[in-house]
Amino acid sequence: MADGQLTWGTPRARAVLATTVLGSGVAMLDSTVVNVALPSIGAEFGASVTGLQWILDGYLLSLAALILVAGSLGDRYGRRRVFVIGVVWFGVASLLCGLAPDVGYLVAARVLQGVGAALLAPGSLAVLQSAFARADRARAIGAWSGLSGVAAAVGPLVGGLLVQAWSWRLAFLINVPVAVVCVWLAQRSVPESRDEQITGRLDVAGAAVGALGLAGVTAALVEAPARGAADPLVLVAGVVGVVSLGGFVLLQARGRAPLVPTSLFRDRTFVLANALTFLVYAALGGVSVLLVLQLQVSLGYSPTAAGVASLPITVLMLLFSARSGRLAQRAGPRAQLVVGPLLIAAGMLLLRRAEPGATYATGVLPGVLVFGLGLIAVVAPVTATVLAAAPDHHAGVASGVNNAVARTGGLLAVAVLPAVAGLTGAGYTDPAALTSGWRTALLVCAVAAAVGGVLALGVDNRVLNRPATAEPPERPRPGDCLSCGVDAPPTHVRA
Repeated sequence: MADGQLTWGTPRARAVLATTVLGSGVAMLDSTVVNVALPSIGAEFGASVTGLQWILDGYLLSLAALILVAGSLGDRYGRRRVFVIGVVWFGVASLLCGLAPDVGYLVAARVLQGVGAALLAPGSLAVLQSAFARADRARAIGAWSGLSGVAAAVGPLVGGLLVQAWSWRLAFLINVPVAVVCVWLAQRSVPESRDEQITGRLDVAGAAVGALGLAGVTAALVEAPARGAADPLVLVAGVVGVVSLGGFVLLQARGRAPLVPTSLFRDRTFVLANALTFLVYAALGGVSVLLVLQLQVSLGYSPTAAGVASLPITVLMLLFSARSGRLAQRAGPRAQLVVGPLLIAAGMLLLRRAEPGATYATGVLPGVLVFGLGLIAVVAPVTATVLAAAPDHHAGVASGVNNAVARTGGLLAVAVLPAVAGLTGAGYTDPAALTSGWRTALLVCAVAAAVGGVLALGVDNRVLNRPATAEPPERPRPGDCLSCGVDAPPTHVRA
């Protein structure tokens, strides 16, 4: 079957959607399941705040660092092939996580798990972008966002049940059979696709330098509160990280076959949508980690009860995320990209009432509901906007950039927020200290989300209905009309 020929509602289209949702969903589910399991992991291993940060950031670091090259691998060698490799890798690494004997082993296994997630995450979106007809892509991505988002949202509930049923280890081991089913579906139903225009070598040097940069900066941010900013390890890690990130930018600007083509950033909408993604996902990453800790440690919830607390988000996303994608296709994404982050910020401010003595109905539920409405408004439109702003043959790398931006936002939030909130050592086990930090962190995250909403005012509202074209020419060609509004594509394009 040729690229871009699947139409919404056909059996093959449903099978492709199910495969991508299952693959990306298991990675999203795992990230939120681990959040709920953190108190149990910390208690079994006697982990400090720094240890818990590395359990989260080890995964996010390898995911964010490798997701760009993973998107390029899919474009180059086949999006289905790389997606399947990622699912298999993720399943094996999950098994290692479930068997971890100590914190160090678990962090190492989480790093490996992030590698698998890096391979499958951009692949799932790139498969949808290349397999579906252009007129149905926003709808398919909306359904993918909603169903995958449900996996992430239901993670706390599933994690709580698994932790209470046996152990936090089951939260990792459950991924293995899911990975087996996903691989079977992919081989059976997903068409292969690749970028036939790719030339030159893969930018291995760029990937290595970028990974080193993220690792250095993350290590410095995580270790600084415990070791001190003047500690030699912190200083060296910080310098290496900053210098490497600068080198990465130079390599991408001057390389013949960069991981990230600089032409992508000529589009203002692409830049703004990714900036919004960074801010919103940083805010989400910070709140998602601290919420389950606050509920269990400060409010005395069981792991299962802490998971049930966020169930309204799951219900809302299941009911309305696909409709959000269709609305963005029809009316343009700008309004949702502005309102969504502002609702998320409002929900975070309402969640500051979740402190000892508060009931669920007054302290937790109002914030969760508003927070969920914000997610519905922004998740599907921002993903579709980023992909639509890029040329079709860069679907994999555009998805990789957006995923890298989102994961880096979460990575830095986990690294920075505990220190900003005043949580160090075993501070997360003290309800009073945790509540104080919780309130501070929510205020910081709300500001970040709101800034993202303001940035969205500059998004091209017609981006989802741009015609399917290659990258624009560098100079006018004979016959071009220079006064015909070349920046104003038609509001509707026939498939």
